[in-house]
Amino acid sequence: MIRVLLAEDMHMIRAALSALLRLEPDFEMVAEVTRGDEIVPAALSARPDVAILDIDLPVVDGITAAAELRARLPSCRVLVLTALGRPGQVRRALAAGIEAFLVKDAPGERLADAVRRTAAGLRVLDGKLVSAALEYGESPLTPRETTVLREAARGASAEEIAARLHLSAGTVRNYLTGAITKTGARNKLDAVRIAEDAGWL
Repeated sequence: MIRVLLAEDMHMIRAALSALLRLEPDFEMVAEVTRGDEIVPAALSARPDVAILDIDLPVVDGITAAAELRARLPSCRVLVLTALGRPGQVRRALAAGIEAFLVKDAPGERLADAVRRTAAGLRVLDGKLVSAALEYGESPLTPRETTVLREAARGASAEEIAARLHLSAGTVRNYLTGAITKTGARNKLDAVRIAEDAGWL
């Protein structure tokens, strides 16, 4: 039997995934949680073979929780699910040593197969997601441009960013212009979106 832990905060999706997995004769659902900070305690208690983690969980995201789970319970392998499959998330998952990464709209039999392959020690990665992640590559932004753009993503104005980083507003605008140019964006908001999707922020 493959012992499975499921972490998903959307109740209907979690119920559907759980019901789907329970249909498999060689799976045993040993724990279900709704938040990222509940994953490690539940896994240490239930000792699953495979943890299926949503990437966008409250309190602690799925990739951060997966890294902690790998450190605390190395015998448990991790399969990350995502609705979006942003390249930056894929790169973060790969860097964290996650064995499997699957989009939520994959067919049910593909999920069951992915769980079995993950439990067997194989890597299961969606080819389109990996290609998109590799296409974006490393960030072209300097550390300062990244910091300024990250502050802008939080809704801070150039003057607010300048005050926080002890820079002039003009210098902040120059960093933002550099970030817009390097990301090929139309404006600051577009630069934030591109950088977030690529995993550069």
